[in-house]
Amino acid sequence: MKFNKTKYPTRSILRWLWSHHKGCRTQAFANVIVGLLQVGLGLWSVEQLRQLTDVATGKQEGHLLWMVALYVAIMFVEFLCHISRTWLAAVLGVRTQNMMQRQFFERILKGRWSGIERFHSGDVLNRLFGDVNDIVNLMAEVLPFLVTIIVQFIASFVYLLLMDSTLAIIIIVSCPVFLLLSKLYFRKMRRIVRKLKDSNSDLQATIQESIQHKMVIKVMEMADRMVSRLARRQQLLQWQTQQRARLSILTRTIVFIGFRGGSIAALAYGLVQVQNNIITVGMLMAFTQLVWRIQHPLLDLGRLLPTLVNSFASSERLMELEELPMEEVESGSTTDAVTFSIRLTDVSYQYAADAKKVLNHFSHEFLPGTFTAVLGETGAGKTTLLRIILRLVEPQEGQVQAPPLRSFSYVPQGNTLFSGSIRENLRIGNPEATSEQMFEALHVAQADFVRDLPKGLDTKCGEGGGGLSEGQAQRIAIARAILRPCSILLLDEATSALDVETERKVLMAIREHFVDTTIIFVTHRLSAVQFATDEIHMQSGLTS
Repeated sequence: MKFNKTKYPTRSILRWLWSHHKGCRTQAFANVIVGLLQVGLGLWSVEQLRQLTDVATGKQEGHLLWMVALYVAIMFVEFLCHISRTWLAAVLGVRTQNMMQRQFFERILKGRWSGIERFHSGDVLNRLFGDVNDIVNLMAEVLPFLVTIIVQFIASFVYLLLMDSTLAIIIIVSCPVFLLLSKLYFRKMRRIVRKLKDSNSDLQATIQESIQHKMVIKVMEMADRMVSRLARRQQLLQWQTQQRARLSILTRTIVFIGFRGGSIAALAYGLVQVQNNIITVGMLMAFTQLVWRIQHPLLDLGRLLPTLVNSFASSERLMELEELPMEEVESGSTTDAVTFSIRLTDVSYQYAADAKKVLNHFSHEFLPGTFTAVLGETGAGKTTLLRIILRLVEPQEGQVQAPPLRSFSYVPQGNTLFSGSIRENLRIGNPEATSEQMFEALHVAQADFVRDLPKGLDTKCGEGGGGLSEGQAQRIAIARAILRPCSILLLDEATSALDVETERKVLMAIREHFVDTTIIFVTHRLSAVQFATDEIHMQSGLTS
């Protein structure tokens, strides 16, 4: 399988990361300070170990006990630095991650409906959790650590260079090979990881959809086929993971051989120097420590490369979310007592360029205070008409004059209750609604059954209104829309789960409750026409 080129150039990703780095700067700066302190303590411990060894072997004078105590104290402070970084991650890291998740969550909710619909909800969840976590870890942990290991490499090399320039040159010759290998690794691994992340999102989407529609799968006896689909996607993910592992193992093997060779050469050089009484045993100990502190940052960089690659792939996926078009900000509030008309003139719409037009030069004006019944067969464009009125989609032809969203209240098709209490669901319509107002709205929606529930308004609903019948859930959704102050009420098959008599009572109560409100009621039942002041009979490709 070939991997496609990445969508965004590295420079664009770096600019994007910098623009989102502000929320991480406190933690990142604190981690840099702690890291630099650890570098200083590490080099100090090398010098103390050299002096301690020389004192123990009689090559240098000094108080052995005090030197041991100082060496132990340095190690203890290094340990405290490590603890502090863990604490910073627990306190500031979670806060930063929450802030970034809220930022993208808000963008998704406030973005245009026609943009976010191209992303599967499982994929969006994967990006909000996995990718955001990767980016926060990169900016708050990985980049400060990268600064630390670069400083450690330079400081350790300079220290070794001052002690023995020949040994320093022996160690440094492996660095160009490492840098070249890292560049090749990064380029190829970035493409692999992006594909792997997308496959993981597909995997999550398959599981999520299957659980969400488990009743359909069970009735249609599709369980085995869905399991097979999951297995195929798991197999692809496994293959991509193996590709990543092979590349990592190859790279690490080459780096290991190169660095071990350098370490052995440095040790041999030091032993010869000791044998010839050119250096002391303490200096040999310092040599071995400094060689480790020079090579270890490069090994750390090798271990960081997969994280950097992973973060770049996550950046690309979040950049795609950030490119979603935003809705225009509306002023005012839902309590504005203003009446509006809705006018559609020669409106045409099709979902794909090669698809049949759902609406074809459709024109109509919905006057304030009217009750319009929109009837028609499935696929005739009834729901599309509401989406255009709500400006969720824009027509390819024609003009639409409609008020801002704050003027609307809406009951969509299907079960649209959230998990939580009935009270919490109703407050989506009006956060300030009192219990009395809620019961009044429930009465209009013919949902007085809520009063008889053991916990009343505080009765819990499961996902999608679990624990309630479809008819009960639908009536609560209608009550939620009734609670929202509005000039226009849109009902999209809002009574499809109700029997004819209950539907009649609901529509009659709504008509009496919303005297001056414009009501647009999409339905397939002709019985609703008796409450309408106007009616539209839609057909596929409607022209009038």
